[in-house]
Amino acid sequence: MGDSTKPLAGIRVVAVEQYGAGPFGSMQLADMGAEVIKIENPATGGDIARQSGPYFLGKGDSDFFQTFNRSKKSLTLDLKSTEGRQVFERLVKSADIVMNNLRGDQPAKLGLDYDSLGQVKREIICGHLSAYGRDNDRAGWPGYDYLMQAEAGFMDLTGEPGTPPARFGLSMVDFMSGVTLATGVLGALVGVLRGGAGRDVDVNLFDVAVTQLTYPATWFLNRGHETERVSRSGHPSTVPCQIYRTADGWVFVMAMTEKFWKILAEGLHRSDLLEDARFATVADRRQNREQLTEILDTEFSRYSNTHWVGLFAGRLPIAPVNSFSQAMNNPWLSQTGMLQAMPHVDNSQFRVLASPLKFDGNRPSGSGCSALGADTNDLLKGLGYSAADIKTLASERVI
Repeated sequence: MGDSTKPLAGIRVVAVEQYGAGPFGSMQLADMGAEVIKIENPATGGDIARQSGPYFLGKGDSDFFQTFNRSKKSLTLDLKSTEGRQVFERLVKSADIVMNNLRGDQPAKLGLDYDSLGQVKREIICGHLSAYGRDNDRAGWPGYDYLMQAEAGFMDLTGEPGTPPARFGLSMVDFMSGVTLATGVLGALVGVLRGGAGRDVDVNLFDVAVTQLTYPATWFLNRGHETERVSRSGHPSTVPCQIYRTADGWVFVMAMTEKFWKILAEGLHRSDLLEDARFATVADRRQNREQLTEILDTEFSRYSNTHWVGLFAGRLPIAPVNSFSQAMNNPWLSQTGMLQAMPHVDNSQFRVLASPLKFDGNRPSGSGCSALGADTNDLLKGLGYSAADIKTLASERVI
C-alpha cells in the first residue's frame, strides 16, 4: 500500500514522545500515512527507547525502539532554548497535530498545550498522554502501566484464586492509551477539517485503565457485585468458558451460547450432558462449574490440542493455549500478512508485526524509524532555513 494512497497522507504530526505509550499511539497515525516527526533531545541521545535493550541495531537504535516507531522521522531539537522554540513554532505552523506523552505538569511549562500553540496556529490539535492527567492533584506524578494495573484493580482480577496478584504479561494499558489518544486526535482533526478550531485532547493511563473495567465496574456500581478471579481463567458468568487440559497441553473453549454448548457436548460424544439437570442452563453450569470442569478435563485429556482444534474448527470458539514461541511461529501469521519485513541499515532481515489495520484489503506498509536526527536538515530546509542557518543552529547545539 503506497504512502500516497494511505488515508492520512498529507497530515503532519509532531511528536514529543518517548518509550512506549505515546510512540505506540503516534505509530498508528504513521501507519495510516501521516508524516510523524519525532522531536528528540540531542543532549540526551533522543528517545530513551533507543537505549532500551537487550537487543540493539547499531549505535543509538534498538529492537525495542523500532517496535514503536515505524515509519517516523527524527528531528533533534532543544525545545528549552530560545532558538529551539523558534524552530518548533515554525514546525507547528506546518503541522496538523502535536502529540506528547510527558508528565501531566510539563506540557503547559513547555508550551505544548493549546493555550500556547493555538496562538501559533488556530487549527493545531494538541494531544496529551500522561500518567494521571493535567488537571488534578496528581498532574506532577510520574507513572507507568504496571502502576495502573495495580491501582485500577487489574492485578486483583488476574491469576488463579488464592495466588498473589499478578500483572498482565504485556503493557496493555500503555497500548490502549496510545490507541485512545490516536482516536481522540483524529476526532479533533475531523472537527478542524469541518472548519472548527484546534483544541487540547487529553488521555491518561489511569483513566484508560479504569475504563477497561467495563461491565464488572457496571455490576459493582449498580448491584454492589464484586467480581473475583475464577480458576482456569474462566469467565465470571458464562460456563463453560475457560481452559481445559488436553493430552499435550491446554485449550481455551468458549461455549458462550446454547448453540455452542450443544456443539461441544455432541462433539465430545457426551450428548448426555445436555440432559443433565446440573448443566441445563447457563446459571446451572455456573453453579456447578467445578463438576463440569472435571468432566470436560477427562474428555479433552483423551486427545491432543491439534485433534480438538481440528475437530471444532469453525464451529466452536476454541484455541490452543500456545507458548510464546508457538504463538510467534503460528503459520496463520504468515497467511494473514501479520509479519512485516522492515529492512534496517544494520539488519536487512529485520522483521516486525504488521499493522492490524487493512484498507481495501491491504495492510499499510512501513519502514524503520530514522536514525537520531537523520531528518533534521531536510526538515529545516523545508521550513525555509538556509544551510548557513542550519550550521549555526548545529554549532549552538540547538539541533
